[in-house]
Amino acid sequence: MQQSTTFFPQAVLKNRNFIKLLIFRMLIVFSYQIVAVVVGWHIYQITHDPFSLGLVGLAEVIPYMCSALFAGYAVDHHSRRLFGVFASVVLCINSFWLAGVAHGLVGGESSLWIYASIAFIGFARAFIGPTYGSLFALILPREQYQRAAGVGTSIFQIGLVFGPAIGGALVGWADITTAYIVGAVFAGAAAIALLFLRVKEPKAAESAPVFKSIAEGLRFVFGNQIILGAQALDMFAVLFGGAVAMLPAFIHDIFNHGPEGLGILRAAPAIGAILMGIMLTRHPLNKNSGRWLLLAVAGFGVTIILFALTTHFWLAAFLLMISGFFDGVSVVLRTTIMQLMTPDTMRGRVSAINGIFIGSSNELGAFESGLTARMMGLVPSVIFGGAMTLSVVLVTAKLAPKLRRLHLTDLH
Repeated sequence: MQQSTTFFPQAVLKNRNFIKLLIFRMLIVFSYQIVAVVVGWHIYQITHDPFSLGLVGLAEVIPYMCSALFAGYAVDHHSRRLFGVFASVVLCINSFWLAGVAHGLVGGESSLWIYASIAFIGFARAFIGPTYGSLFALILPREQYQRAAGVGTSIFQIGLVFGPAIGGALVGWADITTAYIVGAVFAGAAAIALLFLRVKEPKAAESAPVFKSIAEGLRFVFGNQIILGAQALDMFAVLFGGAVAMLPAFIHDIFNHGPEGLGILRAAPAIGAILMGIMLTRHPLNKNSGRWLLLAVAGFGVTIILFALTTHFWLAAFLLMISGFFDGVSVVLRTTIMQLMTPDTMRGRVSAINGIFIGSSNELGAFESGLTARMMGLVPSVIFGGAMTLSVVLVTAKLAPKLRRLHLTDLH
């Protein structure tokens, strides 16, 4: 493992365009996470049914998956920056709409309006990953990718810490309407931040039929054992092992806390990921990277099982923080692998495919958790998910030997 002489890599942080990109990322994560934690609380207040929390994920993932590949094509063939602005504006408008629903300004069944709004969130999110991934590679040299990925992960996780905490605090101290409005403000600020990014975009990729171009990206990913293995590993681990969607039910039924407690538990994994991201900027895992990735996902599965077994709030928060340690390793390594192995002309499409694997797994995982919670009960469903995560690690280690033997130094 290499060691840097500075706490953060100075060359990365001197890049003004990268700083602007990080500001955009933090603001958009603040917005998304505030709305996510408030929506979960809002829906559970209306229904008191864990399955309704699973439907939140399903309502978001369907439009996300339907539009992600087209979003990647658009980013590769048109402006990378302006599609991020577009997505931010959509999230801003949508948050104001949710505020109207919460305040009773929109008639009809509130839960149906909430699910409809979540669908628009899924559509907007499809553009954010390809935009960030393409701009990331455009403004940074290759030798800085892993350290920059560590910084980017830490900034992303800061948003995951403070977003849920702000959302929970606003619901507890003010009301749901105010929380949604604050989420809208953050989304609008993210659009403005991206507009201030001044970067000369390369000539757009040669225009090709949409479906032919998308197929080219799919062939690249599915023909690359390392990228496919890393994405599939993370996808199925999050699909089965993610317990975040069930946190409102744990808060209500197990820990007996209010919305502030929900914000703490939502933030706990991100705190662990921030600390890991900082550590990886100083100690990049360039050697035995594939083994570290597999071990990290296995550790994630174990901590999720332990979380399900505890009835103590602060121990649960600690275990979720440890799960964030492991998830931080996975995110940094997977991001670095994707950036190093993807051709510049395909970054939008590959980022979109990665988003389908990784981004959609959170929402599909929420639906899976809600479904299994209804079938097995809340705690057994989370234990089942953690056990399935461990199984996914074993299968991936067997079927993807190139990933298992990977050293990132071989990709530079």
